[in-house]
Formats: sequence, structure tokens, C-alpha cells
Amino acid sequence: MAKAPHIFELRVYYEDTDAGGVVYYANYLKFAERARSEFLRSIGTGNSQLLAEHGVLFAVSGCAVKYKRPAKLDDALEVHTHLTNVGGASMSAQQTVTRDGEALVKLDVDLACLNGAGRPTRLPGFLREVLQTVSNA
Repeated sequence: MAKAPHIFELRVYYEDTDAGGVVYYANYLKFAERARSEFLRSIGTGNSQLLAEHGVLFAVSGCAVKYKRPAKLDDALEVHTHLTNVGGASMSAQQTVTRDGEALVKLDVDLACLNGAGRPTRLPGFLREVLQTVSNA
């Protein structure tokens, strides 16, 4: 995978919206989480595999969200994920939810690598190397 963004496609379902048919603001966090999970799969691993084989998982340690325009029922969306930093025990990503190429929501997400006990731990070496090759930092 090159440094281009990872793109996750999704459709807005009724369950994602409020009474007016607009995506409920907190659901963008779910969309971003799904996109990050698929990003990991695209580089050859996944959340359950990382926990089972390496004893690590990721937790969001910070998130800033800018809502620009609403998505609505039945919209086809894309979540573009760019890694912006890879540290020893953390990583950061910029994620943008788009509709027809227009940015609707921008998220800056910081993730901590944790061990099974929930304590900070270093990224597994193989993962850090792969993440650095696809990072835009």
C-alpha cells in the first residue's frame, strides 16, 4: 500500500440518522472506527489478530472533529484515512468523511497502543515498520 489514503466506502442507513434523516453526529466516530479497522486489514493485519498474536490493541486517546456539512439517509460516503504520525507506542490519523468528493466531516484522531491489561506498550516492530511506510508524516 502506498502513501495514498485508505478509502472505506459506506452507505448511510436509517439507523445512522436522527428523526430528520440526517446522520447523528456521534455516528461519524463509528464510521471512522470502521475505516481504521479496514485500514489495518488492508496492511495485512486486524484488531483481533493483533490482540491474539501480539497482545496489543488500540484505544483512542484524543479526537478533534470538525463538522462541515451533514450526510443524509441513503448517501454513499467514503472515509479517507491518512496516517499523520507513527510513534513508538502511538499513531495519529486524519480522517475525512466525503460525499461525491466533498468533505463533510474531518477528524484528527490520536491512538494509543495498549497491552491486554490496558497499559501503554510499544507497537510491534513489524507493525511500526509497515505503518511508517504508509504514513504521510
